[in-house]
Amino acid sequence: MTSATMGESRSGFDFSGHVRNAALSARGHAMPRATSTGTTIVGLIYKDGVVLGADTRATEGPIVADKNCEKIHYITESIRCCGAGTAADTEFVTNMISSNMQLHELHTRKRPRVLTAMTMLKQRLFQYQGHIGAALVLGGYDTTGPQLFTIAPHGSTDKLPYVTMGSGSLAAMSVFESRWRAEMEEADAIQLVVDAIESGIFNDLGSGSNVDVCVIREKSTEMLRNYRMPNERAQKEQSYKFPRGTTKFTKEEIRSMVVKEDVLGFDTPAPTDTTEEAMDTDAS
Repeated sequence: MTSATMGESRSGFDFSGHVRNAALSARGHAMPRATSTGTTIVGLIYKDGVVLGADTRATEGPIVADKNCEKIHYITESIRCCGAGTAADTEFVTNMISSNMQLHELHTRKRPRVLTAMTMLKQRLFQYQGHIGAALVLGGYDTTGPQLFTIAPHGSTDKLPYVTMGSGSLAAMSVFESRWRAEMEEADAIQLVVDAIESGIFNDLGSGSNVDVCVIREKSTEMLRNYRMPNERAQKEQSYKFPRGTTKFTKEEIRSMVVKEDVLGFDTPAPTDTTEEAMDTDAS
């Protein structure tokens, strides 16, 4: 008796889906494509902590679904995570890891480390082989100092002093590459993050609206929601409302859309059908 008949599970990766996809492709079925998403998220380490930044535009293809979406997610009091990709994936995977981090803190009775959150996130994303569309920038402050990581949807990670991700990452990285320096002051770091996000907003169609900033220090975390609003709509120079009567009409008809029905109660006798009685009388 083989192990398959005994119901034993096989370890390792299962590539049977590749054979299925190849058979469907040979029959002319189009293979699914990855959804193109738009976002600009950045982070940098400065003198006293970490500064994270993100835009606030959420898109559904060519449609702007939300102009003021929050992309900086809570992990712990001293750890935050910026998400790019599918909005539902970034929100739910960060919420789950935030819950696990709180349980970990209660179990160990120690201040949670950024490396622990990074390990939980990369293991979860690698488990699903990139099908969770979440590209993350994780930053925080723990006992080892300020920490900054990037986590790709397939689970690979990087640890750098300044990072960018999303469709506007190239424009934001050009700002970082030209102006970042070690041991920056907090005000200069915030301004550099804002300029990097704005470069993504103005050079990437998937990024837009406002700039969110999060400053993580050793003993405090400050969330600056809508810190900069570069695309605020200006006041219209004139009114486009036309006075009543501008458009002439020749006929006016008012219809009542209320339908009245007679509802019979339990005590009301049902109406008798006199037509059949009259026919029986005539026949007799």
